Amino acid sequence: MNSNVLQTPIVYLKGVGPNRAETLQSELGIHTYQDLINLFPNRYIDKTQYYKIGQLQRTSSEVQIVGKIVNIKTVEQKRGKRLVAKFIDDTGEMELVWFRGQKWIRENLKLNIPYVIFGKVNWFNGSFSMPHPEMELWEDHEKGLKIYMQPVYPSTEKLANKGITNRVTNKLIQQLFLETKGRFKETLSPGLINELSLISKGEALFNIHFPKNQELLAKAQFRLKFEELFYIQIQLISKNLMHKQKIKGFNFEKVGTLFKTFYEHHLPFELTNAQKRVIKEIRSDLGSNAQMNRLLQGDVGSGKTIVALMTMLLAIDNGYQACLMAPTEILANQHFMGIKELLGDIGVNIALLTGSVKKTARKIIHEQLENGELHILIGTHALLEDKVEYKNLGLAIVDEQHRFGVAQRAKLWHKNDVPPHILVMTATPIPRTLAMSLYGDLDISTIDELPPGRKPIKTVHRYDSNRLKVFQFIRDEIKKGRQVYVVYPLIQESEALDYKDLMDGYESIARDFPMPDYQISIVHGKMKPADKDYEMERFVKGETQIMVATTVIEVGVNVPNASVMIIESAERFGLSQLHQLRGRVGRGADQSFCILMTGHKLSSDSKTRLETMVGTNDGFQIAEVDLKLRGPGDLMGTQQSGVLNLKIADIVKDNDILKTARYHALKILREDISLQKHPVILHAYTQLVKYKNIWNYIS
Repeated sequence: MNSNVLQTPIVYLKGVGPNRAETLQSELGIHTYQDLINLFPNRYIDKTQYYKIGQLQRTSSEVQIVGKIVNIKTVEQKRGKRLVAKFIDDTGEMELVWFRGQKWIRENLKLNIPYVIFGKVNWFNGSFSMPHPEMELWEDHEKGLKIYMQPVYPSTEKLANKGITNRVTNKLIQQLFLETKGRFKETLSPGLINELSLISKGEALFNIHFPKNQELLAKAQFRLKFEELFYIQIQLISKNLMHKQKIKGFNFEKVGTLFKTFYEHHLPFELTNAQKRVIKEIRSDLGSNAQMNRLLQGDVGSGKTIVALMTMLLAIDNGYQACLMAPTEILANQHFMGIKELLGDIGVNIALLTGSVKKTARKIIHEQLENGELHILIGTHALLEDKVEYKNLGLAIVDEQHRFGVAQRAKLWHKNDVPPHILVMTATPIPRTLAMSLYGDLDISTIDELPPGRKPIKTVHRYDSNRLKVFQFIRDEIKKGRQVYVVYPLIQESEALDYKDLMDGYESIARDFPMPDYQISIVHGKMKPADKDYEMERFVKGETQIMVATTVIEVGVNVPNASVMIIESAERFGLSQLHQLRGRVGRGADQSFCILMTGHKLSSDSKTRLETMVGTNDGFQIAEVDLKLRGPGDLMGTQQSGVLNLKIADIVKDNDILKTARYHALKILREDISLQKHPVILHAYTQLVKYKNIWNYIS
């Protein structure tokens, strides 16, 4: 069938009309025939089986039963009446119950004649009952074509109010199959269909909407999930391969004096094998004549900064400048101080550019950047301003990439005629599944081991009733000269409540840890930035032993002497947040501890999160659990939630199908990047892109 028929506006489908078309568009985003055919059911009601009353389980599921009504009575209840019929088959009896429309129902029910009933079964007072069953005489049922699984489609309140019920949606899709005669153009090559034993596109679409049985439904789901993930991978991988072919990058041929001097004389510790491997991957990119586009992920404290610095030195050795962009001033400051300290007197000129840099200092930075005296510029979004011009930017490093939009990264590109090499860093480990889909067009390097001498942080879960013991433990640690964080949740909707929690907590700590023996810092969102910095500074210098704070300390505060992290109401934090907070301790040589405090009432998700934290320090394992609990949209934050715009596949549950799809997409594109030998795939892909039915990925 001509695929353009599927682009017909939905208003022209028989049974739709202007009003329904408008509702379908606003509620479900259905504009064309194509959109309607891709409205896949959420679940199915299985009417392929008939149950006996004796087989029923107390699961409150929907079932279909054949039997007879033997008597009917009206029962008085507190409010009004209910109509109750006794329904039997050869294995037992149950009740059918109606609370409305009783007069009409009573007049129409026939006694002692076989009926097929369908509905939700409840277990109450020792017997089964079914409220408001769907009923049909057995002889009518046998004549009809009712023996299949009923699809249940996504719906909204507004759709229901406008009369677009599940039945109506189902009718419209039947109408669409009639109009198109169910002929749909094949979108996968014969080779793939044979190799994976897939059913055809037409069969898959028919069986996703009107499956005869579970087996056909499973085949249809596999085929459609595979196809969806396959084309996303085709898009990402071809982008990556084309990028390498088309976009030439600066060639950093030599490993020069700065790199060697730093490696031999300034490295504070031996590099881990993971760091060495990653530097090797980066070096091969930088010498390949193509522009590097690499994501560097590593857990909190795994030593990404050293890798970033050594990559910058490679750029400078080859006569280029480098910049490092961080999402917040605190983080940019910290990178600046850390890198300055690591470099020592090696002869590299480095500057910091953030919103609070004074005008005169800015002017000097701009001048030195343009004449090439400045080698490394570290900063926040300020690096993207048009006034910031480089003599020859060869490398741009973006830290915590998910906090920057695509447009911001693109700005870095256009600072030169030839785009700089790009290294994106993140301390939020991204599960493999998600990395394949979100960053499929970036090459990925992973630092998966911690530097030697780092002791794993001991994590425990304690209930509020153990608070006195926890306070005693804090006293003992402070006696040893250590410092302690106490963090309270901050959830925007309940800011007033959170503020009260924080203040109550602060007061109870101040009572238990009185001055002059103890000094306490407090930091929260309502303070002026200058006051925050002052309190932070006191803690960093060791003038205060306890820092009471909301989550403002989540990113990048480095106090090696702080060895205890207490997280209050830990059940209110997400897993990745708990993991990031825990990473604030364990930065020195001493044993560090993380104590998760909660009340006794915990949901099962909260329990899973706490058990995961106590059980492992591995950020990647934690990210996998987090992905299962929260799903991909939440995990990546709002800008990236587009990853959820999948019609049928689920990145978490269909992980295996995703791997298969990626494998086949890679295999095809490596042999045939222009897809000339795969005309069916080329045509389908072109259509997808043309009609925006493929989600355009970030980056």
